[in-house]
Amino acid sequence: VQLQASGGGLVQAGGSLRLSCAASGLTFSSSSASWFRQAPGKEREFVAAIREGNSATRYSDSVKGRFTISRDKAKNTLYLQMNSLKPEDTAVYYCAVRNYWTVQYYDSQHWNYWGKGTLVTVSS
Repeated sequence: VQLQASGGGLVQAGGSLRLSCAASGLTFSSSSASWFRQAPGKEREFVAAIREGNSATRYSDSVKGRFTISRDKAKNTLYLQMNSLKPEDTAVYYCAVRNYWTVQYYDSQHWNYWGKGTLVTVSS
């Protein structure tokens, strides 16, 4: 399994970015997937997750209403649409996958496969 995140960059506060995570060796539509982020000097934190099958989603309180997680079956790609970005959203963003949903989706230890991160910098 290989995951490759992309789409990060520098954006002004209030702006938008869309992150992508391309996968090989698995099918996103039959796997649960998530985004985590890690800011400098901080622990990795949960951002969003999407369940296999019914595509139920979960978000951290800090991004709810601003970020949207989705996947494209045809492209086998996971996305994170980020709107109304804030300086505190600055972090390296990681995509992660596991075969089946877990109620502990917010815990990075429960995700099996990780991509290399993509840096998002939001300027004030």
